[in-house]
Amino acid sequence: MSTPVLPDRDAVVEMLAAFGQRAASSVPETLGSLELTWLTAEFEQRYGIELELSDEQFAAVRTVDDAVAVLRTAVLATAPAAPGTGGVARP
Repeated sequence: MSTPVLPDRDAVVEMLAAFGQRAASSVPETLGSLELTWLTAEFEQRYGIELELSDEQFAAVRTVDDAVAVLRTAVLATAPAAPGTGGVARP
């Protein structure tokens, strides 16, 4: 069984840079709600995963690092569990 590809900070910054067609170096650390909404849609399209973020999860994403953590969790939540892990997907 293959390990799912987890988004890293560089991938998230790259997706955010496409929003507004800007250089990755100009992506701010703090995300606004429009950027987060766009990132969510871009992520779903790129990874083929439908995100089911609660209002609390969405509100907790304020920075690029927050977004990376939430998106990694989303990928792991959709990965099938490895045999012998008690139904828990492992990174």
